[in-house]
Amino acid sequence: MDRFRIKTIDTIAEEGLELFGDRYLVSADEASPQGIVLRSSPLEVEAYPDLLAVARAGAGVNNIPVDRASEKGICIFNTPGANANAVVELVFTMLGIRLRHVQESISFCRSLAGLQGDSLSREVEKRKKMFKGVEMAGKTLGIIGLGKVGVRVANTGVHHQMRVLGFDPYPVMENIHDLSPEVELTRSRAEVLSRADFVSLHVPLNKGTIGMVATDFLGKMKPGALLLNYARGPVVDEDAVLAALADGRLDGYITDFPSEKLVDREKILLSPHLGASTTESEENCACMAVRELQAYLEYGNISHSVNFPNVETTPTVHVRTRLIMINRDEPGMIGLVTNILGRHRINIMSYANKSNGTIGYNIIDCADQVPLEVQKEIEEKDGVIRTRIIRFTQ
Repeated sequence: MDRFRIKTIDTIAEEGLELFGDRYLVSADEASPQGIVLRSSPLEVEAYPDLLAVARAGAGVNNIPVDRASEKGICIFNTPGANANAVVELVFTMLGIRLRHVQESISFCRSLAGLQGDSLSREVEKRKKMFKGVEMAGKTLGIIGLGKVGVRVANTGVHHQMRVLGFDPYPVMENIHDLSPEVELTRSRAEVLSRADFVSLHVPLNKGTIGMVATDFLGKMKPGALLLNYARGPVVDEDAVLAALADGRLDGYITDFPSEKLVDREKILLSPHLGASTTESEENCACMAVRELQAYLEYGNISHSVNFPNVETTPTVHVRTRLIMINRDEPGMIGLVTNILGRHRINIMSYANKSNGTIGYNIIDCADQVPLEVQKEIEEKDGVIRTRIIRFTQ
């Protein structure tokens, strides 16, 4: 049995890599991989002509040229939710640090070195009022983006006895079903911004969200509110945020994405891209990424793809060949492939087709072997991007 070639880029948790097993050759030095597992390093898909799929051990895929991958019939996976708990914990940790002036109070305590006994106690009692903060309870938390992370942030806000508002222009029902009934879903982003004391961003990075938080967005926020960005750095126009902080419209900015403009600024609290940096998160992401690649390479099944439609089927014991056809979403593609198979007297046992509006993905289970010349005939047709043959032993 041929073994699948896997390339690892970045440090991938061993708990995930161990799942590959004997059917896989896994190496950071693999020159001609069929699958790649990576985290945040930039990827050039053109460098790997045999590449079938890429699994990002994390949620964002802005380090992967998704459009170019789609043109080549390369499936891109991410691992939504696998690092959600790590991000949620950090969001509330950083919000608590800001509200309770933890950084300043720690620095103050360090300055007490050399004092002893009553002298130290008197200094503490005299100056602790400088660090009086406010509580989360009773405040209004606004969530922009109700994906896996946004939903958990919203639910955790409820547990902190906060009023929680949520908005997502394209809600996924699977995520919304996990939302606490105490979270108020609003009809507009503007409503969240005008009512929230704290606004937390949890949107993906795409053409529609780059620079989303600009002057107009900030102008709709409640005066004196705090903004938290644990989504992606480019979602926020940093110049607009600095201007809003300078004129007092915004009371503070908390983010996981340091930059030259943000470091060493008052009212800005930075963490160094720690959102998914926990042992548990890295293990969860690696395991999920590996399982996605295995399902795709061995069976052609797709879950959590960012560029292909999700579709999963289980072949029966009578299936000899699984034919995968990836095509542009155009009329007539199903008829095209079934006509070719019928003309070659290849019996179709089941046919699964899904589209995401751009890419059509077809899993065709056949009772017979599909010769390579038939595969080639299909792949040469207009609209077909790529085909694969997966053979099953009896």
